[in-house]
Amino acid sequence: MIPRYSRPEMVDVWSQETKYRIWFEIEAHACDALAELGVIPESAAKTIWEKGNAATFDVDRIDAIERETKHDVIAFLTHLAEIVGPDARFVHQGMTSSDVLDTCFNVQLTKAADLLLADLDGLLAALERRAFEHRDTITIGRSHGIHAEPTTFGVKLALAYAEFQRCRERLVAARAEIATCAISGAVGTFANIDPRVEEHVAKAMELEAEPVSTQVIPRDRHAMFFATLGVIASSVERLATEVRHLQRTEVLEAEEYFSPGQKGSSAMPHKRNPVLTENLTGLARMVRSYALPAMENVALWHERDISHSSVERMIGPDATVTLDFALVRLTGVVDKLLVYPERMLANLNKFKGLVHSQRVLLALTQAGVSREDSYRLVQRNAMRVWEEDKDFLTELLADKEVTAALPETEIREKFDLGYHTKHVGTIFERVFGRTD
Repeated sequence: MIPRYSRPEMVDVWSQETKYRIWFEIEAHACDALAELGVIPESAAKTIWEKGNAATFDVDRIDAIERETKHDVIAFLTHLAEIVGPDARFVHQGMTSSDVLDTCFNVQLTKAADLLLADLDGLLAALERRAFEHRDTITIGRSHGIHAEPTTFGVKLALAYAEFQRCRERLVAARAEIATCAISGAVGTFANIDPRVEEHVAKAMELEAEPVSTQVIPRDRHAMFFATLGVIASSVERLATEVRHLQRTEVLEAEEYFSPGQKGSSAMPHKRNPVLTENLTGLARMVRSYALPAMENVALWHERDISHSSVERMIGPDATVTLDFALVRLTGVVDKLLVYPERMLANLNKFKGLVHSQRVLLALTQAGVSREDSYRLVQRNAMRVWEEDKDFLTELLADKEVTAALPETEIREKFDLGYHTKHVGTIFERVFGRTD
């Protein structure tokens, strides 16, 4: 985790202190279940909770023990015994290290998912507000980077809203899939611990019992979780790239907010660069990169190996912390985005009516001209606009083949911008459930 791209609440999910507190809670809840089953004394379970809750786990002490034992869970259990006293002998009865490690990891991932869902809610709110603000702001739609037909800036933002709403739904599903618990012993057979202990711990930790856990929780769950984060990151990049394109000097239809005192370049004082969205593009690349090792973690040897462990120690914190930062940064970009409707309209008109070519094409076909001939007539006039800086409407009206098929009033009618926005309300109704 790099502090520059980290927010405290998400960082705290992955702190050593948080991890050891979760480890303790898993062990203590297991002791409660063991006490209910008569396996350990109820007084021991009570003492473990009381002394553990009152303690602050010493990270340095655990690290020192681990340097000798070369085993992180044993180091923690040794330190817990120093805190609890003789009753600590009842801790970890019938359990294996992965019961603690995997259950804890899934708790952390669900906590991280909750923060990311809140981030998405903030982004969705910003997108909805700006979409309605610019519902009817005419702009040019582009395909291949080239002018296509008119749309509105609100529709662009509605597209982003719908995309991030899908991202949210995917994350809800990924959270549910990752929220499982394993307290099943050495190879997952419950040979030395009752399945009811797992059920108790799962309920207490707001998880579901893993149906079959060998010695580890199956990593296909984690692969889907990190793949989902990668998809969300890709959506972040898509919107960031759109803003970057719109901010180019030659376009300048929208740009990131440039705050008082901000500097764009150490060499060129005039610069106002899209630094936030460029940063988001880079952060998205990093989040996506964590999905592949998560998928490679699925194929472990037999009931388990630990080839996944080092990977998850890195990708768990890094992917969630980075995406958390990126989503909040993107929300700020959307919230403060500077939008220039006049420039949008000027750009739309740059090629003097070419954006209406399809309407003329369709009108000719409906007037009885073959599609091939209609295309030829429209294209030859359009090329004069491209190559000779002509006006499209003027060229059409001067083309006798076109006017032989269409009266002047009908040709002029095909240049009405409002035609292209007549169904914006339908799109907004589909996306937001309302039109204004």
